[in-house]
Amino acid sequence: MKIPEEIMRLGAVLHEAGFEAHVVGGCVRDYVLGKEPYDWDMATNALPDDIVRLFPESVYENTFGTVGVKTGSENPKLAVVEITTYRTEGGYADMRHPDAVTFVKTIEEDLARRDFTVNAMALPVADPSAIVDPFGGSKDLENKIIRAVGDPDTRFTEDALRLMRAVRFSAQLGFGVEEKTMVAIKRHAGLLEAVAKERIRDELFKLIMAEKAADGVRMLVDTGLMPHVMPEILEGVDCGQNKHHIYTVFEHNVRALDYTAGKGYSFEVRLASLLHDVGKPRTKRGDGHDSTFYNHEVVGAKMALTMLDRLHFPKKTVEHVAHLVRWHLFYYNVGEVTEAGVRRFVRKVGPEYVDDLLKVREADRIGSGVPKAVPYKLRHLMFMIEKVKADPIDTRMLTLDGTDVMRLGGMAPGRKVGWILAILLEEVLDDPAKNSEAALSTRIAELNALPDEALVALAAKAKETKEEFERGAEEGIKEKFHVQ
Repeated sequence: MKIPEEIMRLGAVLHEAGFEAHVVGGCVRDYVLGKEPYDWDMATNALPDDIVRLFPESVYENTFGTVGVKTGSENPKLAVVEITTYRTEGGYADMRHPDAVTFVKTIEEDLARRDFTVNAMALPVADPSAIVDPFGGSKDLENKIIRAVGDPDTRFTEDALRLMRAVRFSAQLGFGVEEKTMVAIKRHAGLLEAVAKERIRDELFKLIMAEKAADGVRMLVDTGLMPHVMPEILEGVDCGQNKHHIYTVFEHNVRALDYTAGKGYSFEVRLASLLHDVGKPRTKRGDGHDSTFYNHEVVGAKMALTMLDRLHFPKKTVEHVAHLVRWHLFYYNVGEVTEAGVRRFVRKVGPEYVDDLLKVREADRIGSGVPKAVPYKLRHLMFMIEKVKADPIDTRMLTLDGTDVMRLGGMAPGRKVGWILAILLEEVLDDPAKNSEAALSTRIAELNALPDEALVALAAKAKETKEEFERGAEEGIKEKFHVQ
């Protein structure tokens, strides 16, 4: 691992002007671990005005001594490098921002204000081998320990988000948390309630995307932080299931998350896997092996919407995750479902969600303790979806559209056009060969000749066509899976 040329050039300018230059923070931690840093930050004894003078292409719009220097690099991680004057901080009335910032002379004083020892190291740009490590961060890296700098109570009351950051770093690095630091997290867990939801959201995103995300979620529960993140998850902690599950709802969900993290799946798939059965505790009826959880996927989807809205996740993310939770419980059996049934399934869940939904199903299976994530039934469904994916599944994919219906039928815009299109779509779902201009033109003429009452009846029948994934021996399915 080498310090990038862009950083070396910035350091050289500072050195030539008589100032020190260090790379600091997380990039040093990653550098020591041999990992590619997410970004590069620098610290110096030069004052902000000095930095701005030395680097005309810079931005300084804060009171914390941080100047953003434009490097001209094509690497987005290095296009703007933050250079901060050595500083100490005093008082944290809002448990986030320091009430006062004082510029100091040495890098050691600057490192003393940082959160964890593994983030409180510095590398002189002039000599990267001469690591500055006053708090034993390199030793803690070697021993795989997250430890607060100095007094952990002080560190966590300065910025309560550090409580969650400790858990997140543990999950990202696969490290344990030092005993005194862990005790302090539990003691101050309630302080997280005062932290802005957006900041909690950002930490949760990083935690869920960590390799050890499942361990991180367990630690959020064990430390008492989860009530201030996603309290609904706690409802599943001691909630037993039925004879088809060997784990509690919480353990099942966490194991599903662990599978998706191990596969490197997207954030939406990981979070949906963690939340896919979150509705079970609220829908549980009975106890023991014969308990039921009717409609838990519907309840769970509504809970997911509430949870993620509360944390101010983007609307697109919220809807994506909730949609996967809503439809994760689909039934498919080889020989019982036709190609038409698969087309209706794809239409119902949305073609853009199908791949993610199948991944959540894999996670659901592994979370239940079964050995195979993708059994023959699921592989067969994947084959069927691939086979029909180019077939029309909504009215926009019909060869003729509403304008054609009006032209061929000599009708004005109105409900009748919608009725005919709904009927045409259902017939094309059954047989894609009917999606030709000639066949649809003939059928439009036939439907147009029918009285409105007959059209309404046919359209209603089309709308209510039972999905093949849910018909057949439906009662037997409910009894087997204890769902509906």
